[in-house]
Amino acid sequence: MDLDVFVSAHRAEWDRLEALLRRQRRLDGAEADELVTLYQRTATHLSLIQSSAPDPQLTGRLSQLVARARSAVTGTRRASWRDVTRFLTHGFPAAVYTSRRWWVPTALLSTAVAVLLGWWIGTHPEVQASIAAPSELRELTRPGGQYETYYSSHPAASFAAQVWTNNAWAAALCLILGVFLGLPVLWILFQNMLNLGVGFGLMSSAGRLDTFLGLVLPHGLLELTAVFVAAGTGLRLGWTLIDPGPRTRRTALAEEGRAAIGMAIGLALVLFVSGAIEGFVTPSGLPTWARITIGVIAEVAFLLYVYVLGGRAARAGETGDLDAAERSATVPTAA
Repeated sequence: MDLDVFVSAHRAEWDRLEALLRRQRRLDGAEADELVTLYQRTATHLSLIQSSAPDPQLTGRLSQLVARARSAVTGTRRASWRDVTRFLTHGFPAAVYTSRRWWVPTALLSTAVAVLLGWWIGTHPEVQASIAAPSELRELTRPGGQYETYYSSHPAASFAAQVWTNNAWAAALCLILGVFLGLPVLWILFQNMLNLGVGFGLMSSAGRLDTFLGLVLPHGLLELTAVFVAAGTGLRLGWTLIDPGPRTRRTALAEEGRAAIGMAIGLALVLFVSGAIEGFVTPSGLPTWARITIGVIAEVAFLLYVYVLGGRAARAGETGDLDAAERSATVPTAA
């Protein structure tokens, strides 16, 4: 492409677009239509120049023009409570629902790993001896030992806040580090399952598995589900880097990344609930069956929320990504 000829042919359109953007008064109908048309043409011109004859100065000018024109066309939009409601009833559950093919297998495999680790530790005294001295293990697993007093070692409110912060950070790491081909996510998952397996194995070897499950299940069902969702989403993001499908790799990562950010916000709310249960319900004086029932109710409520609301929103076309009007403008790319 001859850049000088191209500039001569279209300079008048760019100048006209800039003149319209500088207008102080409100544009009439014809001028508004002209602004939209010139915005679309200039966006296409920018794409052609970037792909065929990149010129830093001209590209900078047209990029600025396109950005200003897009702002003028779409207007400035402020978030409202309606956006929050829509995110909670459509965007977040739909994002979790559409990623279920990743986090459900992740949950099943991770749980199996934790159980196998617990069985291995619980049935092999030499493995237990490598973890800690016999006296330390007795202190951990005895009635009133560290496994039990852990949940009541701090005031409920501060303990719940600490748990929420730690779990939200772990979930955020799974979502963020997924872009590194998902490898850090697998390590984070293994660390979580190892911790769970150690507790499972040590308490079962001491004949107190029922006590352990009574302490873990009330909050652990919802907490681990949130971690599995975050891990599955992170792995999905990593796979997108390998296989973006029909989309360009840049577009695919942008779409999946935006959905992952929304997922992080939603999962922080889910983990807030599990943290409250861990801080106030798990160490409470309620019977074991009552504490577990509360945990089961929270877990079932979340799954219904995902599969009913999320499934309905996903079938309606919701993906958890931003609305088209809120995304960065995309323009045709010359072959």
